[in-house]
This record gives sequence, C-alpha cells and structure tokens, in this order.
Amino acid sequence: MRLLLSLFTPLGKHVHPLKHVGFCRHLSSTAKLQNLNGFCISTPIFYVNAVPHIGHLYSAVLADFAHRYHKLKGASGTIFSTGTDEHGLKIQQAAVAAGKDPQIFCDEVSKEFKRLFDRSDVVYTDFIRTTEARHKKAVKCFWEKLFKSGFIYKGHYEGWYSTSDETFLPESQVTKAVDKQGKEIQVSIDSGNLVEWTTETNYLFKLSEFQDSLSHWLESNPKSIQPSKFYSMVQGWIQGGLKDLSVSRQRSRLEWGIPVPGDDSQTIYVWLDALINYITVCGYPDNISGWPGINIVGKDILKFHAIYWPAFLMAAGLDPPQSIVCHSHWTMDSFKMSKSRGNVVDPFNQLKKFSSDGLRYFLLREGVLHSDGDYSERKVAKVLNVELADTLGNLLSRVTGAALNPHQQFPPFHQEYFPRNGPRGAMSGVSKEDYNLLDALQKLPEVVDDHFSSFHVYKGLDEIMSCLRQANSFTQRHEPWKLAKDEREKDRLETVLHVVMETLRLSGILLQPVTPNLAERLLNRLGIPATQRSFNDLRPFSWQGGHLGEAEGIVFPKVEESLR
Repeated sequence: MRLLLSLFTPLGKHVHPLKHVGFCRHLSSTAKLQNLNGFCISTPIFYVNAVPHIGHLYSAVLADFAHRYHKLKGASGTIFSTGTDEHGLKIQQAAVAAGKDPQIFCDEVSKEFKRLFDRSDVVYTDFIRTTEARHKKAVKCFWEKLFKSGFIYKGHYEGWYSTSDETFLPESQVTKAVDKQGKEIQVSIDSGNLVEWTTETNYLFKLSEFQDSLSHWLESNPKSIQPSKFYSMVQGWIQGGLKDLSVSRQRSRLEWGIPVPGDDSQTIYVWLDALINYITVCGYPDNISGWPGINIVGKDILKFHAIYWPAFLMAAGLDPPQSIVCHSHWTMDSFKMSKSRGNVVDPFNQLKKFSSDGLRYFLLREGVLHSDGDYSERKVAKVLNVELADTLGNLLSRVTGAALNPHQQFPPFHQEYFPRNGPRGAMSGVSKEDYNLLDALQKLPEVVDDHFSSFHVYKGLDEIMSCLRQANSFTQRHEPWKLAKDEREKDRLETVLHVVMETLRLSGILLQPVTPNLAERLLNRLGIPATQRSFNDLRPFSWQGGHLGEAEGIVFPKVEESLR
C-alpha cells in the first residue's frame, strides 16, 4: 500500500542554492516513504490581528488529520507544528486600536488559537510564536547566513505596498478601484486590499537569481505543490519572471518586529520572519530534525510559501519543503465570508453546536483542496445526522443491542455461508450484493489509504460511508431480528452480525484521524483493545471476535436541524 504522500524519501540536509542536481535527484513523483519517523507537518502560523475563524480551524484540522494518520501507520518522533505570527504593521496597528501593548495584545489572541485547537482535538507537538526567543535567534541566524552569502543587499525600493496583505506588489498586480466614499484608490488584484505607494531604503533579497532553481525544483518534483491546479499556478508565476524582493522595512515605519542584525534602523520583513518558523520547530539553527517537511497553506498565501520560502531555503543551503499542500477557502451559504456581511463563522460557536468530532468530520468531508467549500449550519446538521448518527450510529446500536446480541459478543464468522466459489455455492439467502460487501471490505484499507495519503480525505470518507451503507442494506436483507428467534439459525445470525461488526471495526480504525473521540467510543463498544487499532490491524476478517465493551451511550447523537 502507498504510504502517506509519495514523496517522503529523506533528502540531503544541505544544497548549493544554484545547483539543483544535488537535491532534485532525490525527488520523484513515485518515490516511496523509506522511513516513517522524523516526519514534520506544519500549518501556517496564524496572524493575530483578529480572533480565529473557520478557515484557520480547517488548516489545523487538515494537518492534525495527516499527523494522526501518519502515526496510525506506525510513525514515531514526528513533529506537528502550528502557532501564531505576531510581528508586522497590522499587529502594531491593531494593538494601538485596542489600546494595548503589542505583546499583551499578541498574548491574548494567541491564547484564543490555542483554546480553539485544544477544543477541536488538534494535538500539535509544538505551538510556535514568532515573539519567542528561540524563533528570534533562528531568524537572526538565517538572515546572517543569507547576508554573508551575498543574497541580501541594501538598496532603494519604490513601489506599491499592501499593509493588509503585508506584501510588496509590482505594478502588474495593482488596479484602480473606488472606495465607499467614492474616492479612487489602488488595490491588489489578488486580494482587493488597499495598496499605497512606498519609497524607502531597505534590504532586498536576490529572488531574481532563483528563477531557474525554482523551475527545476518544480519540474523534478511534481508533488512539490499539491493539488495540480496550484502547481500550474506557481509555474505560471515563475515563468512570468521574478524580481528582487524587499525583505525589510524602515524601523520608523515598523517598530513591532525583529531588528535587522547590525542595522537597528531596519526591521526584518514579516514574511521572512514568519516563514522561518517551519525550521525553528525543527531545531534550526542548531540540530535540525524532521526537515524538509510538509506545509499546509491556504491559497491566499501560496505565493509566499511556493516561491519566496523555497528560494530563501536554497539561499541558506537548505532543502525546500517536501511538499506544499494548498487548500481553498470556505464560503458561507455561497457568499464569501466578511465582517460587513455578518457571515463570518465563529468556530467556538460551531463546536458547541456540533461537537469536535462533528465539526472535524464536516470540514474534512466537505473540504476539497482545489475548490472552495460552502459552509452552512443546515448542511452540517444534515451531513452529521445522515452519516454519523444514522448510517454509522444506528448500525452499531442495532448489532450490539440486547435483542440481537443478548450475550454481548463480537461473534465468529462461519465460512460455509460465504464459500469461496461465490453466490452459486452459498446457502440460500446469500446474494451477489452480499459478496459485493465482502469484496468492498477487502479493498477498503488500500483504497482509503490511497485517498488519505493524497489528502483527498473526502474520497476516503466516501469509501467508508459506502461500506457502511452496504452493511445497513446487508442487515435489512438478512433480517437478523427474525434469525434471533430461531435457534437453528444461530450460525447464520452470528455470521450476519460478524460481517456488520467487521465493517464497523475497519471503519472505526480508519476514522481515528478524522473523528478521534467517536472512533474511540465505537472501537471500545466493539471490544477492540487499544493495542489493536493501528494500520497493521486493518486486515479484513482477521479479528476473531470476543466480548463487547461497555455501552457508553449513543456513539453520535443527532443534532438539531432547524438551523440556518
């Protein structure tokens, strides 16, 4: 079976920035993961100018899913990092507007992100803040490395700057617009945010020298940017030409940030500062472990991660990321979320309504990397009730209930009811559809693994739900409530219950990275020991059965559907 992502072959630790052969020869779209350990996955670090929203949670849940799935497959010594980006002009302005010291302001908002992730069962191994001493040390060492190597130079910058996006923009990425007062303004074509003409002396990074290096990195590793839609987008940006990038601001304009080493009149550009967090958590600048890793990002920050970040790393003699997994955004009832429209989804509120498992399931079930997902409470309630409460929950309740299972057993499977020569040789009552279910269960671990390993979580969940629906139909066809009344049908009843419970066992193991609490309750009820819930335990019909666990109530209660 294919392991988590197909490009985890360990790479060398150091590469010359303009010589590609050394690192690209290790990259292949068909490379297999040689070592499950030393794995590192990161969310973007989240900007603390405002409280967390549903998009932040989606990034974190997606990364948490990947980390949990990797551990399910036997990984140890893994790193899963998230955190908060706490420098920059927007933070400085937001703190002033709130009448607070910037550090106090950052402390308060950062705690909200931690609180959200804790309530959502996002189990990170490292929560990094860019105001931490270890990160400031890493940024200063990284800057000095680039400066001494000649990739940073002092120059004059004149052009457009977006405070909202914390980025410099060329003329080609700016257009005219009209504000609410009817005044003509200039805005970013990509984000629509206001830009202002800026003239200042600062430091620039020789991004233009890395156009060929970046192109070769992409060409040598088709999985460098996922999915392919965003890979093509990055290719287009690079082919359009790269200009040197301003990597500092005058300290008179931006005080809240890390000073340029050796020049206190300048502050390091917030994006250079922020991106370095991915190697801070791996131990840079001392002993690096787990890098290169995987970066989960939203499409609005793809350029920073897919062009600037790999170029910075190459300049520092480090490998670029193994893969940048880019996801799309969420709309609300088909409209873009905005404060002015009043349709921004509060994740804390949604967790109260739908639970951690429920909200995680919906985001991973409906979230598709290559296109925006649409969020509505009515849709969440419908998906959770149909799939978790009914399809899965009712099935478990039925086969573990006292009426059908008075001895509370995971009963044995009697092969004579499903002979190897198929339905024709089977006893009466066993149909082609029954064999289809058994066949689907045999294939389920590998099929789901293919989807989960490629971050197509929704496709993997489709396969799990398909088997559960087939198991429900299987139960309806065989009417175990009638078999339970006839002692002569004991073996047939046991076989029917075993097939259904085996469907639930396999589903429960595979659902652990998606809905950890629900999966635990499900597997506990089936009597599956905690030591037998790994990927290696996904051998269909290998479980010999035994006593069921204690009932812990409804595995997933129905949620209120009378929502907007």
